[in-house]
Order: sequence, then structure tokens, then C-alpha cells
Amino acid sequence: MNKEEKIYIVGHKNPDTDSICSAISYAYLKNKTSGTNKYHARRAGQINEETEFVLKYWGIDAPKYLPNVGLQVRDMEIKEIEGAPDDITIRIAWEFMQESETTTLPVVAEDGQLKGLLTVGDITNYFMDVYSRTVMSEAGTRYYDIAETINGIVVSGNDYAIFNRGKVVVATSRPEDLAGEIEDDDLVILGDREDTQQAAIRAGASCIVITGEMSAPKATMELADSRNCVVICTRFDTYTTARLINQSIPAKSLMRKPEELVSFHPDDFVDDIRETMGKLRFRSFPVLDRSGRFLGMIERRSLLTAKRKQVILVDHTEKSQAVDNLEQAEILEIVDHHRIGTVETLQPVFFRGEPVGCTATILTTMFRERGMDIPKEIAGLLCSAILSDTLMFRSPTCTPRDVGAANELAVIAGINITEYAKQMFRAGSNLKGKTPDEILHQDYKRFTFGETTFGVGQISSMDLEELKEIKTVLRPALEEECGKRGVSMVFFMLTDITTEDTILMCCGEGSDELVKESFGADVVDGDAFLPKVVSRKKQLIPAFMQSLQK
Repeated sequence: MNKEEKIYIVGHKNPDTDSICSAISYAYLKNKTSGTNKYHARRAGQINEETEFVLKYWGIDAPKYLPNVGLQVRDMEIKEIEGAPDDITIRIAWEFMQESETTTLPVVAEDGQLKGLLTVGDITNYFMDVYSRTVMSEAGTRYYDIAETINGIVVSGNDYAIFNRGKVVVATSRPEDLAGEIEDDDLVILGDREDTQQAAIRAGASCIVITGEMSAPKATMELADSRNCVVICTRFDTYTTARLINQSIPAKSLMRKPEELVSFHPDDFVDDIRETMGKLRFRSFPVLDRSGRFLGMIERRSLLTAKRKQVILVDHTEKSQAVDNLEQAEILEIVDHHRIGTVETLQPVFFRGEPVGCTATILTTMFRERGMDIPKEIAGLLCSAILSDTLMFRSPTCTPRDVGAANELAVIAGINITEYAKQMFRAGSNLKGKTPDEILHQDYKRFTFGETTFGVGQISSMDLEELKEIKTVLRPALEEECGKRGVSMVFFMLTDITTEDTILMCCGEGSDELVKESFGADVVDGDAFLPKVVSRKKQLIPAFMQSLQK
């Protein structure tokens, strides 16, 4: 199955405004410079209120959700096979499989729903085990299909009627002895003798097959019409006709029904289906969409050739912050402004990491290096990201490049930085209706140093009373987070943008000591006051890492 090449540009889990806006802006830049449309922005988590305000303000849709970049069925080679209707004969099915060099034939309805699978093994087993003379009537075989299978024609009777009662008889006895061999509704294969033909009709046959001729005697036709007996003629001799006639049964009589099959969906992860495919003896498996429509077949060997998803990471280099199963993807690029973390690549990649306050500042530089004009909406996104990450230039992570880029972008976007930032921060600190767990994970990241894993969340607001209100409801969420996914300590920064101070909520064994060691601050009732600390990236995390290293 031909798949459109896609390269996903994605930020970290629990994405902030920089993560989302940088992904969108970089996808725009890459598509414009490559002349393609294969770069797609994605998000690895739920966007927060601040980012939602920004996207709505600039009329940009939120990127689609991509929580996992593990290998999926859609990444495997899905072999497209034309489905066959269930009323085709097994002879036609066999010919189709030989021509298409496939061992499995999907049987589908008109709307594409999978009705079953027919394999070469099913057909060969059928011919090896055919001992019953009623197999054709049990399968409900059409007279038209019988005639087509033996290269014959229906010369009398309803060719679309179904042979559904009786057995197959080869008439070798004298005409006067046939009455003892033929029962009502039998199908009789015989030669060109009129007396034998008429004797079979009088004995109750529902169909006679005349071999060696392409026409029937007038008297035989008249008798057949009066007895509602179908007459089929073929040039094949009796032996050949008897050998081929069982190939006229419909494929649906041999196929395996959907309830007997193991099928997969394009979104299924390879890790989840690998064991199932290994246990079963089938070489191929059907792939269906969520509505049950047949898409194609995958084989066990396709597991070895599955194409890794291609991703570009922005605004993070920590594996703990990245989408799940990142190790199964092919990382093409990384653009970030944090410390170099724990993400590993299988081959050299384009890496651009700069000590600025925001990934969007780096992207603004990349637009300029390529001599590209920045559209108003993209400028608005990039400017929003810089204002968010630098707390409107108050964060110690802010550099002159960030200020210069934001001012330049504000002119293109047509906004007043101060007024716009106030609206953005107000939207971001509006947490009405949110649960404590949702507040905790709105901007939350996990960090690993040695054997220690800790989590840090942050909310910045220009309203001190709102921060106090958040603190009263957030403590149970911090306690519940401790111990999850190996996290031993949890911290939450309540940052006052106006005063540039932070109340740091602490939870977990050793958290009080780590804060004391890092900042010399006492933890009282689970909280520490950190004056002039506003940056998680440049102030809090480096201090923690240095203390843990000691």
C-alpha cells in the first residue's frame, strides 16, 4: 500500500506555548523550503489555556494528537489485494490467486466489508477430502456456475437457480436401471444417448449435464421443460466433466468467516500484535478499518521491514518528556534551547541547540537565514512563544536575542507586546473548572539524574490571590503523583510574574533537603519561598542537578 510520506514535528508531553507554536511554525518553514507538504505539526499532550488562547487569537487549529510514535500496522507493508465477491466459484478464485501470486483471497461485500478469507490451503484440502456426493448441493451451487466451470452452457431451465438438494450421479447404467440410482433433485452427468437422458429426467433429476455435445435433442428439451429440469451441455467428456464439476461451488462455502479470523487495524501497535502473529500458523492477516472494511493483508515477515516513523523534536531533549516509544522512531532533527538531555539517536542528526530563552527565537533566526518572509499568523505564534517562555522578558533565561526577535515579530503581527501578554497570561492562569490533577499536569515535566527521577510543574500568573487559591487545592495531587512512573519527588512552582518570585510546593522523601541544599531555603508546611526565581529551566533544574551531583 502506497503511503504518503509524513514527517512529524512534535514538542514535549504536557506541551506549553513554545512547544506547540514552534512545532507549527517549523512545519510551515520546512514545507515552504522543501516545496512539499510532508511536514506535520503534532502535539504530545493536551494544550493548556494559554496556548488555546494563542491559537484561537491567531486562527490556527491545534495540531493533532500524537502520544506514541511506536511502530504500527500502518507502518508495515500492507499488500493491497482486490477483494472477490462471495458468489465466485473456487475455480475462479484459484485462477485469480495463481495470476496474482497470492495464497490468500479476501472475500468482500459490495460496501467493502470483509466477509471471509479463502486460502490455497483451503482449496487443496477440499479436493483431497471430497468423498461426499452431496457437497455441491450443500454449498448451494448455481447452475450458471456449474456450466461456466465445465465450459458449458445452460440450454434449458433457469441458469441462476440453485442446486441445493440431491447428489451428483454419473449415469453409467442402462436406462432401465437408472430409476434405482437416481433420486429426486439429483444432478446427473451423462452422455449423448437420448434414452438415458430422458430416463434420468423421469427418475426425478433436477439437472442433467450432457457431455460431448453443445446441444440437446428436441425430445429431451421438451421433457426437461415439462419436469422443470435444467439441462447443461459441455464439449468435455464425462471423465473431465466429473473431475471439474466440484470446482463450481461458491467460494463462501470454503472461506473462513470473520469470527474465525484474526484481523488487525492500521492503528494497532506492532508490539501488541507481534506475539499473536507468532503464535498462529497463518502467514498473512487481514487489515480492516474501524468500520470493518478490508484494506489489505500483512505478513509476518512484514514485521522486519516496517518503516519507522520520522520525527523532528522541538523544545526538548529529555526522553522522559518525549512521546512514547521514541526509540522506535527515526529522529531526523532536534531544535531546542534546553540542556542536552537523554534523547539518543541511531545516526547523526541535524541538531540546533542555542542558549536562548525560547525555541521560537531560534526558529525566527532560521526564517531570516533562509531569507523567508514570516506570515502575520506565524509571527504571532512565534512572538507568543517567546513572551510565554521568558515571562515577558522577566525570566533570567531571556537574552537580547529573545527581546529583539519578539519586538520584530510583534511589528509583523501588529500587536502591542504589553497588552497582548497580559491577555495571554490571564488566559493561562484561568483554571476555573479544572481538577487538581489537570492543574498539576498543565505544564509538568519529568527529569532524571542518575537514579533519581523528579517532576516539576509550573504556573505563572499576574494575580497573587489566584496563586494562593491554587496552592490550597494542589497538595493532594502532588502527593498522588509521587511514586508514579518512578517519580520520587514532585515540585510545583507558583510564580508571580509581577514580583518575579516563586512559592515552591514540595512533596516526596528528600524534597525538603534538596531545596535546602539548592537554594538555602527552609521548607515550611511543604512550601519554600524562592525570591527572584522564575525559571524552571535556568534556575530551578540546574540548582537541583548540581545538588544531586554532590
